[in-house]
Amino acid sequence: MEFVFVVPRTALFPDFYPHGLMRFDERPGPEASCLSAGAFESTLVREGFFVERPWAEHSPAFKQLIPYTIVVCGERVLLTRRTKGGGEARLHDKHSIGIGGHINPIDMETALTRGELRNPLPAGAVREIEEELCVEGRYTLSTVGLINDDSNSVGAVHLGIVHVMRVEGSVEVREKDQLEGRLVTVEELRSLVNSGANVETWSRLLVPHLGELLGAPNRTSIQTHS
Repeated sequence: MEFVFVVPRTALFPDFYPHGLMRFDERPGPEASCLSAGAFESTLVREGFFVERPWAEHSPAFKQLIPYTIVVCGERVLLTRRTKGGGEARLHDKHSIGIGGHINPIDMETALTRGELRNPLPAGAVREIEEELCVEGRYTLSTVGLINDDSNSVGAVHLGIVHVMRVEGSVEVREKDQLEGRLVTVEELRSLVNSGANVETWSRLLVPHLGELLGAPNRTSIQTHS
């Protein structure tokens, strides 16, 4: 049975339930559009734990943390589409700009080995990227915020941690029988969303913010590879 990492909803959002993107800022203002990356990390270290995935999928009092990485090469963004050869039927034929998945106990083991306290998020983000993509060249991976959508039963039990991965080289999908990928401009992504294409909800919510996310400085760097 798969075990996934969760945090109580009230620990993450004690005062309100946000919708859409919440940017990380080490000096957040009173507005609800940003929060401290340090405070978020402290919460997940203090409150997070692993549970059976079937239980978590039906427990909206808890949020399953999902690394959600936007991959950027030059001025273009990686756009993927999950084929019917992929695992989860609900993702079939959907376009996405996010690479990611559930955090598993192996990610906590990696974090503890690296001395990263009880924060399995960086290890989980890197593992998902290496499972999904073949990257040639140097890259940096930075956290930029959270994405939340409680408007449906799937979003109600998940919380996306948004990363930006900047690649100085090439990138392509690894399992081509399950995933298709191509690099597109931000304008192409906006046109895709506006045309009513089958785009994943989190991606649809993030596309309008790509200008600010890709142009912002890397506040929280996770790891650099070459």
